[in-house]
Amino acid sequence: MIELNHTHDASARSWVVSANAEGSDFPIQNLPYAVFRRAGSPEPFRGGVAIGDQVLDLAALAAGSHVDGLALDAARAAALPTLNDFFALGPLAWQALRHAVFAVLHSDAPAATASDLRPCLVPQAEVEYTVPARIGDYTDFYTSIDHALNITRLMNPDGDVTPNFRWVPTAYHGRVSTIGVSGQRFRRPMGQAMAPGAKAPTYQACARLDYELELGVWIGQGNAQGEPIPLERAEEHIFGICLLNDWSARDIQFWEMAPLGPFLAKNFATTISPWIVTMEALAPYRQAWTRPANDPQPLDYLESTANRAGGALDIRLEVWLESEKARKEKTGPSRLSTTSFKHQYWSVAQMVAHHTVGGCSLNPGDLFGSGTISGPGEGEAGAIIELTRAAQTPVTLANGETRGFLEDGDAVLLRGWCEKPGHARIGFGESRGTVLPARA
Repeated sequence: MIELNHTHDASARSWVVSANAEGSDFPIQNLPYAVFRRAGSPEPFRGGVAIGDQVLDLAALAAGSHVDGLALDAARAAALPTLNDFFALGPLAWQALRHAVFAVLHSDAPAATASDLRPCLVPQAEVEYTVPARIGDYTDFYTSIDHALNITRLMNPDGDVTPNFRWVPTAYHGRVSTIGVSGQRFRRPMGQAMAPGAKAPTYQACARLDYELELGVWIGQGNAQGEPIPLERAEEHIFGICLLNDWSARDIQFWEMAPLGPFLAKNFATTISPWIVTMEALAPYRQAWTRPANDPQPLDYLESTANRAGGALDIRLEVWLESEKARKEKTGPSRLSTTSFKHQYWSVAQMVAHHTVGGCSLNPGDLFGSGTISGPGEGEAGAIIELTRAAQTPVTLANGETRGFLEDGDAVLLRGWCEKPGHARIGFGESRGTVLPARA
């Protein structure tokens, strides 16, 4: 795991003044990556780094004289329309570019450096984003025991998770073609659903549309087929993390999941945040990964001293809902829940190790979903089906509207950040997606 270094210094400041504002998602200690261009322009998409309310254009940085060596190689790779080549360079290159960007944006950088780089900054308010990498494969995990118990107990109040949940990080293969970046708008899906007591399913628009609060895990370096990634080296293969909303059609899902996994209920839309926060930036917010003493302990290939010591990440998360009415009246969104990724039953390193133990090869730009993130406390559910007990106890929004499941026009916003005494607050930006009416 990455050790703390000068880029984590909480006292560090940038000559980009907005990066020093209290509560900024993007101080100099963060420096996440996205792929962007000026909105509405014919410019090529290229990689950028967030600093305050600006984007540092990596194509412009690479064309100048302020980075060299491995950092320059990394900047050139990151300046392409997708970040796959940058991911493939590996941890030494990722760190070289992070440290070089930190140096040129630091308040102690020479005045000439700041003067040269100001034209390389583009206001975030003026850009548009795209999916930051060419995603070859998308795997969505199921790794929150609190979420799994909440769902199970909707059907059986005394029920427990399936026997394998405490032994293995389970997952299914998702659909890449409908992954979109924040701002995604999608139609309510059509499909089959079986009403309680009915003898035949009906073809209809989803009546129980849900969101799922997740994180996206971006694979950096891949592995060869047949060569598993050991747990001790798994994080060398993880570039960083974003926000991810795994939209779910619950009525369609419950009918189609016997005997196989999700299909139409999950393949119509997945919304990610544009910014990828690197594993190096997340280093200060690690916590011990724990397992209840009475639960099964991981098998040897999913167990390590390092994972026990720091495998958990305290990433704070919130879900907000903005109805169409609230948007028209400009009253703002309503917060539905808040929790932390530290509660997840399996760590991101364990996900990587398990994914490859059977011989599966990963490639740069592959994406994992963490699975719905729910915590143990009241108001920590990561899906509306949990919050409302499948619409039995609807939630009330700030403007008085109620929701059992999502309605047309609803926008769901995911937000995330890390904070810790003695360290800077860093954020993930926002993942926003909007539900449109079904196309019959």
